[in-house]
Amino acid sequence: MSISRRDFLNSTIAGAVTLNSLTPALAQNANPESKRAAKLPILICSEYSYNWIEEGYKLLAGGADTLDAAIQVIKGPEDDPNYQNVGLGGRPNEEGVVELDSCCMHGPTRTAGSVGGVRNIKNVSLVANAVRLHTGHVMLVGEGAERFAVAQGFPRENLLTDKSRKDWLLWKETHSDWWGPGLASSDWRKRFRPATHADEWKSRIQRMEEIAAAIGIPPEDRKESIRSVIYPPTGTTHCSALNEKGEMSGCTTTSGLAWKIPGRVGDSPIIGAGCYTDQEVGSAGAIGSGEENIKVAGAHTIIENMRRGMSPLDAGMDTINRIVRNYNGDKERLQFVDMVYYILRKDGAYAGVSLWEGYSADHHHMIAIH
Repeated sequence: MSISRRDFLNSTIAGAVTLNSLTPALAQNANPESKRAAKLPILICSEYSYNWIEEGYKLLAGGADTLDAAIQVIKGPEDDPNYQNVGLGGRPNEEGVVELDSCCMHGPTRTAGSVGGVRNIKNVSLVANAVRLHTGHVMLVGEGAERFAVAQGFPRENLLTDKSRKDWLLWKETHSDWWGPGLASSDWRKRFRPATHADEWKSRIQRMEEIAAAIGIPPEDRKESIRSVIYPPTGTTHCSALNEKGEMSGCTTTSGLAWKIPGRVGDSPIIGAGCYTDQEVGSAGAIGSGEENIKVAGAHTIIENMRRGMSPLDAGMDTINRIVRNYNGDKERLQFVDMVYYILRKDGAYAGVSLWEGYSADHHHMIAIH
């Protein structure tokens, strides 16, 4: 019997904030309508920022700037070492070094800031905003971005936690395979060769469990650590904000693709890919396979689709389908790709769409609204 890694590796939260399942492009049953906020202001973010959306909403409802409110939401995971996809404790590159990316757009002033490949600075969302506020540039990268952050008063600190270090060691010992052809190559199978039978998976997982134990990964963490090695997470969190005056902003932050080649920058700091806000239309952000999102200029495409009259849902689905089209609908390759878009229109209509229903059978993609 053939079995995919998704099949092998295979929530709702009540309260003032709602978590809604996203509409998957490759699912059989899609919700045909975008939803609309009952009233403004409104925040929309990924599920990973759920615990901090209330803080952002209080700022927004109290009259704070839309970008300040949105950054408050995504800064939470940056500060939390238990969240391994942004900021402190983010999963490192293939050399064991954490590199962070972020960007922001401020609708009222039509300004933007971005940083990529930043080491040793935890709150890159704030650094991206500092680039917007204190330079004539839009994007700073690498050592220059780090030096700029220090000059702005951000402290250098070690971002690699013990948990992320052990996950990296597990990856080093069992995979380490970024070098080689990508999914777009005709030779893609030379690098993407997952086990295809249950017995193969059982043997591979058992060996990884033994290595995880030897490294010192606690038993309760081993399943997630193994998942992160077999299916390197892209992490990322996004937030868009709309106030009662119709002002909008958006921001995205990430530690990028786990175990990446040093210097790799994905879509998150790219204005128009990982985030895009147009005061006259709406705001959109993304998490997922950064390389694929860059190729379709995802967030910008969504905004332009809405400008032409598409609903948030249709605008997002069209963009997802552009990714699918790049692989001619080949699900064998698309199983290695995922993309989630968070979309907010200037009138409060919103939607969330994804390529797949979730990262695993027990973890569906969700969207948080307040």
